[in-house]
Amino acid sequence: MNSLGIGKVWKWASLCVGLVVGFNQAYSRSETLVMDSFQKHCVECHGLKGKVKGQVDLLAYTGAEDIKKNPELLQRVLEVIDFGEMPPEEKEPIPTKDQQVLVTELKKMLTDTVSSQEEGVAAPIRRMTRFQYANAVKDLLDLKVEVFPLPEKMMRDRSGYFKPATGKMPAKMTVSSRALGKSGLIEPRMDGVAPFPQDLRAEHGYDTQGDHLSLSPLLMEDFFRLSRSIVKSPSFNPKNVGVWKKYFEEPQPEVNQMVELKTRLRGLLTLAFRRPVEDRTFQKYFSYAKQQMDNSLGVGEVMKEILSAILASPRFLYLYDQDGKENTDLKSSQNLDLVTRLSFFLWGSLPDEELLQIAKKGHLAEEEQLRKQVDRMLADNKMKRFCDSFPTQWLQLDRIISAVPDEKKYKDFYYAAPLYRTTMDMMMEPLLLFETVLVENRSILDLIDSNFTYRSSRLRKWYGEEPGGKLSGPVSMAFQRQSLEDRRHGGVITNGAVMTMTSGPLETKPITRGAWIAGVIFNSPPPPPPAEVPPLPEEKEIDLSMTLRERFADHRERADCAGCHEKLDPLGFALENFDPVGRWREKYHNGREVDASGTLFRTHEFSNIVEFKDAILKEKNRFVRGLAGHLLRYGLGRELNPSDTLALDEIVERVEEENYSMKSLIHAVVQSKPFRGPSGKLALHNTK
Repeated sequence: MNSLGIGKVWKWASLCVGLVVGFNQAYSRSETLVMDSFQKHCVECHGLKGKVKGQVDLLAYTGAEDIKKNPELLQRVLEVIDFGEMPPEEKEPIPTKDQQVLVTELKKMLTDTVSSQEEGVAAPIRRMTRFQYANAVKDLLDLKVEVFPLPEKMMRDRSGYFKPATGKMPAKMTVSSRALGKSGLIEPRMDGVAPFPQDLRAEHGYDTQGDHLSLSPLLMEDFFRLSRSIVKSPSFNPKNVGVWKKYFEEPQPEVNQMVELKTRLRGLLTLAFRRPVEDRTFQKYFSYAKQQMDNSLGVGEVMKEILSAILASPRFLYLYDQDGKENTDLKSSQNLDLVTRLSFFLWGSLPDEELLQIAKKGHLAEEEQLRKQVDRMLADNKMKRFCDSFPTQWLQLDRIISAVPDEKKYKDFYYAAPLYRTTMDMMMEPLLLFETVLVENRSILDLIDSNFTYRSSRLRKWYGEEPGGKLSGPVSMAFQRQSLEDRRHGGVITNGAVMTMTSGPLETKPITRGAWIAGVIFNSPPPPPPAEVPPLPEEKEIDLSMTLRERFADHRERADCAGCHEKLDPLGFALENFDPVGRWREKYHNGREVDASGTLFRTHEFSNIVEFKDAILKEKNRFVRGLAGHLLRYGLGRELNPSDTLALDEIVERVEEENYSMKSLIHAVVQSKPFRGPSGKLALHNTK
């Protein structure tokens, strides 16, 4: 239980005691087994004979009715039992059959609790991320250049390969990385426009999470300056602005200037604010525009000033549900809320006119219409933005930027002045795989074990597929699709990028790798280690004849470490045949054999990485549920909670019925109750 943390164990304890205290009540056979199981496997360490592990006294609790008032408790209990984390390894395990009954009964309790709740958790009010802001401005103005540089775009398309409408990825493509290749090719962008600071990611989360996306007074000032720099940029001209004629070209003298101004203003406000603009808001902007015209500015110049105000308006910057509080009926408003949520989820930007029109008519809530629009969006080139954002964050590939293998030990890892790293090539491999699974609508199980991959010439040399030798030319990289017969490779788990970023300069870090598997693949990140736990001794400080597994023995024996090690060691050591830079090894440098054996969820034994992949595939619905949870968290901008549990169950069922295809997963997420809403109330009704 120590692996849960004190707070989580406390919640666990309340359930155990509640069940034990109510034992004398009339229960069904299954319920009796539940009580018996908890009494047998929980109370011993938490209350009996004064024994209080984790500072939790189970006997201090009374009553079992409070259980249904605490769905967070039920959810976590299910997780630790279902994942084999409880009871501790040294204690008598719950028989498989009894465990199945226990999990079933607890799921029923959680279902009853969640089903009784009238509404789910509201999507948080949040501002756009820097990435979303740049996309939104570009789409609003139909810009032919980028607004400002975005280093968070880890992979750039240099050959125009990304064409999802074809349903096929090409065999060859050229890509580059601005984040890792500082001299890499830079897209044309607006002169004189600088970005605001990059948004921070939440722990085990995404930069879209609402509690990280506030708007401080200083950042508000940044937005004001940014909006002015956009309209004042020399690049803001008819050549680069696709809607120039529609909004910013001066009308002919014979045209009624005021009527034209109103038409342009209403159209721009509707697109920018993602809904028909209410009269009160329109009049405020029109009054300002009229004042500018009274100062002898033409309609086109006035619209530039209006655009500047729009781009710094909270109505543009913030994503929030209005729930019928404006000049629209409830059904239409909920559709407009949904269309914004959908567009920012898949396109990272504003909904287009077709989406807005359908939403305004109130049709988007119809399942078939929603499916049709999602299919249209999936075929649009703007899906590249989803691929630029979600997979890099899901796989935590930003960590690769700080990966620095020892220059003396791994000299060939670095190439070309000023020391470019092979990680630039490594990072492209899982990203191209993800894009292929999406574009070709392949099984998401390919993300675990694929029979193909993408390799550059440098990667083929690195993995030993071609004769060694250094390659120069870090600016862009040519990748080629190739089949795989060796199942040690393929999927996102065993690629060089993940192996390198989860290692130290000199050696691998099995716990870090295990934590990555737990958090990324199964969406069950471990808690932080206790503060007083000493770090693992450095290689120079230990007996060099020892294996890494032997060095971890002391940590596993500590009571406050054992829980996490029981969970993470099998996951991390399964990857131990891959060295700190992702290359295969059979032995350590001291000649000792690498031991990659273990047991997944205390059920599936494996002796090597291929068997480990097979074990994961035996639990494929856990992976589906984990990936669905990641997508929901990314799309909703919040942490998941017990009210989302039923939705995740339904998503898994839908995806299983459609052979685990990627598009079926996205459709299931979009069709889920948490995503469709309504999920919030108007918070900025009185905001300009």
